[in-house]
Parts: sequence; structure tokens; C-alpha cells
Amino acid sequence: METTYDAVVVVSFGGPEGPDEVIPFLENVLRGRDVPRSRLEEVAGHYAHFGGVSPINAANRALVAALAAELAAHAIALPVYWGNRNWHPLLPDTLARMGADGVRRALAFVTSAYSSWSGCRQYREDFARARAEVGAGAPEVEKLRAFYNHPGFVEANAAHVAGALGSIPPGRREGATLLFTAHSIPLAMAAGCAYEGQLAETCRLVAEAVGHPRWRLVYQSRSGAPGQPWLGPDVREALEDLALGRATDVVVSPVGFISDHMEVRFDLDTEAGERAAELGLNMVRAATAGSHPAFVGMVRELVEERLGRLPLRRAIGRFGPGHDVCPADCCLPGSVTSARPGSS
Repeated sequence: METTYDAVVVVSFGGPEGPDEVIPFLENVLRGRDVPRSRLEEVAGHYAHFGGVSPINAANRALVAALAAELAAHAIALPVYWGNRNWHPLLPDTLARMGADGVRRALAFVTSAYSSWSGCRQYREDFARARAEVGAGAPEVEKLRAFYNHPGFVEANAAHVAGALGSIPPGRREGATLLFTAHSIPLAMAAGCAYEGQLAETCRLVAEAVGHPRWRLVYQSRSGAPGQPWLGPDVREALEDLALGRATDVVVSPVGFISDHMEVRFDLDTEAGERAAELGLNMVRAATAGSHPAFVGMVRELVEERLGRLPLRRAIGRFGPGHDVCPADCCLPGSVTSARPGSS
């Protein structure tokens, strides 16, 4: 027997789409946090490199369109909506529109593959706040499970890594190092979730899929007080280590993100790319999962699971499929006071 839902909603971080939106967007991100104005203006400068436009919204529009087509192709008659945490379309506005359209119960696909406070629990808290803001008529929202080890996610990333490796001359390809990157988080936050272990498992699965044993998991976009420990090493430190070891080629795969956004385009393509060039390294950046057909098919499968259409909840590797309903103590925040304004 199928479980009844009325819609799917893609829920993401949000990002500005013009210079005038950058500061208001960052103020939304930083609301309630003790972050100096100088830090906000520094991050605003990153957006200035790209005309004040974050690529995340275009990526989400493409994903929403691809998912709607994928659901229709498999006779799943659910409309697909989109709402953000920090910028338009804001989640409360989206839930209000869904309620007006007659949606009473929806499945949420959150654009984060891993379990952490900022990538899972905070989104669930966002659902509760948005429903309270909308009031009567707001639909119930249930989050789809973490998908870091779903074969569709692994396949999409492996295809992009294989393409990046393929751009390196054959005689040097085997010696290239594959650096998987993810957003760093404070150690106190990491201690309350499975973020590190899940990331390491995704990296292992993708590396095995492309048959490339030379890989490392590193981190990027670390911010916060100098004395506060965050996950490392940083990607630029890893590039420096490779240069000291006389490496010539490196493939950087931002497997911690599902789409290109500011922390991929600026922190990797700009800052890490410039550092690699200074060090004499040939750095090739692999694409994110984006709207790869295997990834879009994965989202459709996650929906079908909850509809009761799939008897098998697919996952590969060591850990099996994640839970559909998070325990009360899942992904506790730890220290988040210095979390970076980004993921956009």
C-alpha cells in the first residue's frame, strides 16, 4: 500500500542573484551570530567576483526541472516545489504557496548528502519554524534520508571524477592525486554527528568506482575564531604538501557539495586554483553531482521508497541505508557560533 504525499519540495541554502541582494542575504545567514561586519564585507567581496550572483539558484532550478521530468516519466504525479533557508524563494513563502495549492503532506529533498547539524538537523528545524510562521494550512514536511552512500550519488560523482582524470595526459594520470573536499565544520559539531565517517565512505566508494587508489579527504571554507578547532587539513595545505612531494597533477572533487556554488567557484576554482598555479601543480576540478541523470534518478528513488513503491532501499558500502526518521539526539549542534556565511 502506498503512503500518501501531495508534493515534493527541494530545500536548499539560497543565494543572491544580484549585487543589491548580497548584503541582505548575508545578514540573513548571520542573523543571531556574533560575526564582525568586516567578515560580512569580506565574504561579500567573494560574490563581487561573480557579479553578485551565486550559482546555487540556477543549479536548483535545473534540479527542480530535471526532477519534475523524472517523476513524470515514472508516473509519479507529484508537483515539485523549491524553498530556501536564507534567500528567495524562502521556505515559509513556499510552504504558504503549497498550502494554498492544496498540499497537505510533502516530502523534502534537502540539498545535503551528509548528516550534520547544518546539513540535516537545522533544515528540520527550518521546517518547523516555517510551518509555525505559515500557521493553519501549512503542509507537513518529511525529510528524505541521507544519501551519501546511494549508488546514484556515487555514480554521478564517479562519472565527473573520471572525466577530470581523463583530461590528464595518460602518462601522468596514474600518478595524479585525487583530493575530495567538503565544507569544514567545528570539531565540537563533528563530534555530535556522522559527518566525517559518511564523507570518508563516499570518498572511498567514488575512488573505488574510478579505480584510483591515490586519494585523500580534505576540507575547505573553514572560518571562525583562530582558537576554535575545525576539521582539516585544508585543501590549500594539501596542495602545498603535494608540491613538496613533487607531484604534478591533482584532481579536486567537491564531493561534500551537490552543486557548484560560491564555496566551490571561489574557494576552490579561484583561491585553491590560484594556489595550485603558484605551486606549479596542474589542478583539475571535477564537477559536482548537479543534475547528472544518475543523481536525479536517485532523488526519484528516494521518493519512491517513501511512497511504498520500492521494496529495496538502495545503499552501497559498509553502513547501509540511513533512517527516515531522525532520533531526538541526532546531529546535535555543538558549537556553531562561528559557522561560516556560505554554502551558496
